[in-house]
Amino acid sequence: MTNQLLIDKVRIIDGLGNAPFEGSVLVEGNRIAAVGDRSSMNLHAPEIIDGAGYHLMPGLIDAHCHVTFDEPHSNDELFFHRREALSALIAARNAQRVLSAGVTGFLDADCIFDIGVDLRDAIDAGVLVGPRMSTGGNALLTSVGGTAGLLFPEQGRRGYAKIVRGRDEIVAEVRRQAKMGVDWIKVHVTGLIPRQRHKGEIQAWSFDELRTVCDTAHELGIPVTGHCRNPQSTIDCVRAGFDMILHATFMNEEALEAVIEHRTPIVPTFTFQANLADYGDRVGADPALRDLFRREIADSAETIRRAYDGGVPVLCGTETGFSLTPYGEWHYREMEIFVRDIGFTPLEAIRAATSECGRAIGLQGEVGAIEVGRLADMLLIDGDPSSDVTLLGDKSRIRGIVLDGQRVRLPELPERRPISGWRVSPYSTGPLYWRDTRDA
Repeated sequence: MTNQLLIDKVRIIDGLGNAPFEGSVLVEGNRIAAVGDRSSMNLHAPEIIDGAGYHLMPGLIDAHCHVTFDEPHSNDELFFHRREALSALIAARNAQRVLSAGVTGFLDADCIFDIGVDLRDAIDAGVLVGPRMSTGGNALLTSVGGTAGLLFPEQGRRGYAKIVRGRDEIVAEVRRQAKMGVDWIKVHVTGLIPRQRHKGEIQAWSFDELRTVCDTAHELGIPVTGHCRNPQSTIDCVRAGFDMILHATFMNEEALEAVIEHRTPIVPTFTFQANLADYGDRVGADPALRDLFRREIADSAETIRRAYDGGVPVLCGTETGFSLTPYGEWHYREMEIFVRDIGFTPLEAIRAATSECGRAIGLQGEVGAIEVGRLADMLLIDGDPSSDVTLLGDKSRIRGIVLDGQRVRLPELPERRPISGWRVSPYSTGPLYWRDTRDA
């Protein structure tokens, strides 16, 4: 007889945008078997969780999480101060930190050393407890580079990137990643180059190259996502057949019309920018950079809202994995920004972080909602996220995590100590001039 879990007398947020309601939820095996009045449920010696006074909601799904990066402070640290086996071990620990914040699924679209596939398979096999994971391999770049500019070589691999030159190398790399077992192909479509930085990111791929990626990946049954932070990149990716756009910022009217016409899902990923803009003074961030990221949110919020109103799926992703977005800390933050800056209601933001994100991990319609037949990934919350999504930032309010129908009991992680050579240790934050010593 299948094991049963009953969450009784709880207030339910279903993740589909409906108003919260009182009821009970019965889980059989790893799926939700019944939602509603307990008296109508077929019970046989279930494990019971008393939900009185709590809210039950779907587990969060982070559609943009870099679980293998380990919170670098710079691209230099990420590219030149990491070792493959150690990165894999640390990523396993970081996946548990993500789960502890109520994230029961995430997409890691590009990883260092191609270790995402191995981590995903280890989680799937029960080698370690972690969220449902969907993964890419190395992001595809042209030799122009991405956001790391001259740190990328003219060919080969570095960090999370594989540089491809022309159609033959594009096709070969997509096929290599497909053979490895990736869930997604990621393309770094825009990037920064010297003497153009003041103009923002520019497109580093031609339309024909983007179409080649999509045609090759789709022939193998693999979806494609792209990093796009200017209007033409979004236009070309949508028309080339991309299945999802990361960022989609600075859209103009043509780009907006394209995403609405094709209903291409977008993941704005404002959390990194918002953290730098709002709290950068606490970590010594450049004021000019803080202003730049603040403007990116302000200039893009209206078009993201119009895309949403036009029927485009808008998903929550946080860029977790950098020093400004540590694991297990900011996974709620994108919902806060959606409410504050884009005008979502809390229930709309929760939907964007749960049921809408099922498509990011290849389980659309299977996860992200509390309804009969769905996989049972749920959070028991002390408080009402449908009134205030920011309370999800307080992990003490997460009173229970159910993943794949089982109550999660994460091990106590020991305190982590420094690893030799793992972090960059700069001499200073700026040059030391003689005149500056005179004040002393």
